[in-house]
Amino acid sequence: MVVDPGQLRLLALIERHGSLTAAAHALQLTPAAVTQQVVKAERDWQVPLVSRGPRGATLTAAGALLACHGRTVEEASDKAEAQLAALLGHLSLRLRIGTFQAAALHLLPPALTALRHRHPDADVSVVDVVSGRGADEISAGRLDLAIVASWGTPLAPPPHLRAHPLLLDPMVVVLPDDHPLATGQPADTELRLKQLRDESWVSILAGHAAREQFHDAAGVAGFTPTVRFETESYDVVQALVGTGSAVALVSRLALTHAPGTTHRELAHPRPYRQLYALTKTDASLTPLADMLIDLLRDVARDITATWEAPLQEEQRSSDSPHGA
Repeated sequence: MVVDPGQLRLLALIERHGSLTAAAHALQLTPAAVTQQVVKAERDWQVPLVSRGPRGATLTAAGALLACHGRTVEEASDKAEAQLAALLGHLSLRLRIGTFQAAALHLLPPALTALRHRHPDADVSVVDVVSGRGADEISAGRLDLAIVASWGTPLAPPPHLRAHPLLLDPMVVVLPDDHPLATGQPADTELRLKQLRDESWVSILAGHAAREQFHDAAGVAGFTPTVRFETESYDVVQALVGTGSAVALVSRLALTHAPGTTHRELAHPRPYRQLYALTKTDASLTPLADMLIDLLRDVARDITATWEAPLQEEQRSSDSPHGA
């Protein structure tokens, strides 16, 4: 026959408490339900297990033998419950984060600092993960949250993952600081991509979403860009622009202000990338993820306000009758 651990535990409780009513209370069942379980157990084992008398219930020899094994079941159940509670407590304080360089430098640190103030006992780890790998790392259980980017199109994760929008990161033109277009009047701070049609370019490597977006934007502007240098790093892009050899499109968040470079805003509609926090759809085991997402959005709002402030100031100056 198939051994029912629940029956063994029931007999151990009857032995411990000395009555069906007390055993029922321990199991959060009605006495009638416990009586039915005893009847079923006796039918399954084909032997009397419980003797009922005026002073309560006692176990037969067969019942006592099975109750001994029931105590083992109960001890294992209690141990499993305690270990699960400890695991869930640990998981509730653990947060494994993956992110790419620009977000790791500018978006994540203020949010992590705030999280540490709220939960100094948090078990947080961060690894460098390119955007295209974030979803796979979460699906494989190696990450709880990934900061990822999508270039120009909304992110569409699989059903078991959820994308939380964080920041709209516009592309800007990075120029050598002695380039004729490196400076502009306050009323004319934005460039049009077609003004750069004859330039040599530094670009992200072919096959990357950022490269595809760049070529699409150039196509809309009516030209095919002459790409002289290719790299997978915006830092390298800007260092190469600083040599005076080429110009580039770089995300606003990734600007390093490399020596020998300056940047200009692009006129609307400008290319952009959208930053997201990616988590499992059911993130109940990682409550710190939701808290960090809220903090990341606070930081994103501050960053956006910092980007917009100089443009607003220039616009006010150009509108003023006494402006330069």
